[in-house]
Amino acid sequence: MLSYTLRRLAFAVPTLLAISFIVFAILDLAPNDPTGSLPLTIPPEVRADIRRQLGLDQPMPVRYLKWCVQFFWNEPLALLERWTGVSLGAAEGRLRVISWSTRAPVLDLIVERLPQTLWVIGMSYVIGVLIALPIGVISAYRQYSWFDQLGTFVSMVGYSVPTFFTGLLLIVAFSIKLQWLPSVYDTGHRVTDWDSFWFQVRQMLMPVAVLALYNAAQISRFLRASMLDNMDQDYVRTARAKGLRERAVVWVHVLRNSLIPVVTVIALGFPQALGGAVITEQIFRINGIGQLLIQGVYSADIPLVQTLTFLFAVMIVLFNLVADLLYAVLDPRVRYD
Repeated sequence: MLSYTLRRLAFAVPTLLAISFIVFAILDLAPNDPTGSLPLTIPPEVRADIRRQLGLDQPMPVRYLKWCVQFFWNEPLALLERWTGVSLGAAEGRLRVISWSTRAPVLDLIVERLPQTLWVIGMSYVIGVLIALPIGVISAYRQYSWFDQLGTFVSMVGYSVPTFFTGLLLIVAFSIKLQWLPSVYDTGHRVTDWDSFWFQVRQMLMPVAVLALYNAAQISRFLRASMLDNMDQDYVRTARAKGLRERAVVWVHVLRNSLIPVVTVIALGFPQALGGAVITEQIFRINGIGQLLIQGVYSADIPLVQTLTFLFAVMIVLFNLVADLLYAVLDPRVRYD
């Protein structure tokens, strides 16, 4: 499996380079001018000098190559300096990807916002998976029972209703009418005692519930369908004929084989959930990478939008690899070496 992983990582390099070029080229075609927000009294020669300092007077291929050097070499060195405290020369004459709107390094902005997104999105995704697994298994084992009918109804509602509409309903119900939960997520809040911890839980309840409902609805439907495909297989009848307990047959043998196609949905669902954070963070005012992406789009901050879009592509490629590796863990017949 190690050699397969190395081959996939080696294949991911040209794939990501091609994606980065496509993203860079498409966004470069967008009408953008970092001097457009400056006062009209700024002389044209000053505007031209600003564009020259940003490298916008150069051809697109040259700017793309410079962006590759900045992103794939200078930025990792700068992050290592930040995390280790060891000087690697990243701040000594090395150019970094700079945001047009804030004039700060783009990766510094992302690293600052990422923990809030991972805390909310990651928690909601884990809870959604933990809810979806028992619902999908029980719904398939007790097909057409009241539990299956109720689970199907809730799943269809959770998957069909957009997250922004569900979020607004929860805000109206629990923040405006009942005034139980805060409607705005306080990103600067720090947990220091029991009261601050309880406030953190309260402000996370609604965004986590909205995303967990959507994720659980999708995963439980896929798992139910996969479980039904495996319930009548020969190995299930053989396991029962050997005298295994019904719980072991369902939760060990059937579930393990049913998770093989569902793994792709779970693995690729996390980058999708991060992309969906753009909407959820807008609703609950979470100061995460989704909010950062919206700000970059509004301010025509092309370097920021390019970097965030490319990072989403990197996560999709990596989680594809994770899904393939999990196939071998779940199914011993799968061998990559």
